[in-house]
Amino acid sequence: MYFRKNLIIFINLIAFVCINILFGCSSNSVGDSGSQNTKRSIIRNKGSDTMVNLAQAWAEEFNDLSSTISVEVAGGGSGTGVAALINGTVDIANCSRQIKEKEKQLSLENTGKEPIEYIVGYDALAVYVHKDNPISQVTIGQLAEIYGEDGGITKWKQLDVANSKCKSDKIIRISRQSNSGTFFYFREALLGEHRDFELGSLDLHGSKDVVEVVGRTPCAIGYSGMGYATEHVKMLKVSIDENAPYYAPNLDNVIAKTYPIARPLYMYSLGVPNGAAKEYLDWILSDDGQKIVEKLGFVPLTKN
Repeated sequence: MYFRKNLIIFINLIAFVCINILFGCSSNSVGDSGSQNTKRSIIRNKGSDTMVNLAQAWAEEFNDLSSTISVEVAGGGSGTGVAALINGTVDIANCSRQIKEKEKQLSLENTGKEPIEYIVGYDALAVYVHKDNPISQVTIGQLAEIYGEDGGITKWKQLDVANSKCKSDKIIRISRQSNSGTFFYFREALLGEHRDFELGSLDLHGSKDVVEVVGRTPCAIGYSGMGYATEHVKMLKVSIDENAPYYAPNLDNVIAKTYPIARPLYMYSLGVPNGAAKEYLDWILSDDGQKIVEKLGFVPLTKN
């Protein structure tokens, strides 16, 4: 009798444990299923190295704000971003130059959609030299003779500069790779459409790379966005010619449109954006998105 009573208690205990395990597993399964149903929409964003720090800052802030959208950012250059947009492998391309007509046509042919343009800020393309270089200003014409094909300026002394840290006195030209929107814009600003850069420059992949190399090379000159300045370099004042005023690359001069090498920054969507892409672009153009533009050293739309 005693044994039978204990057996019944033992069986009831096992049944109780099994029921709890069963309901616990069911509850976990529902939770997992719920989390799977709340996956974020992915926005793929790629392009300009000038804009990559800005694009990453936008993405990080927006990802924190949104529970339903995640933005993934990659650099590679404006040309790389446009190519990805044409192939339909990104949702938004970042460009430090305007998209070309032939690129629009390729997009239509490949995807049936035309890229839609958004100006998302402004940038001054600064001319950088080593911090110990005594030069303080330069003209567009002088830059054309430094960088242009068959250019006549190859030594610092030709600019009336005694660059004592540069023993050879030879100007080392730092440039960007040809798929860069910065390369395209700087070349056109200096040389127009019918002259090319002289071969033999040191062509680097990213905006940050240009400034870093100039900062450790006393003979060097380079160009990059003004937001990439460091304590190891200085930015030159620039004039359209020797008889005109010289202006520094800064927020006030870009807003006043007096600095001669300033440009819009673009984002392109594949066709008219909707859903997650539209929500993201609307936020970038909002006051909150534009505050990040100014924070990173660019010029926001609200001030231009």
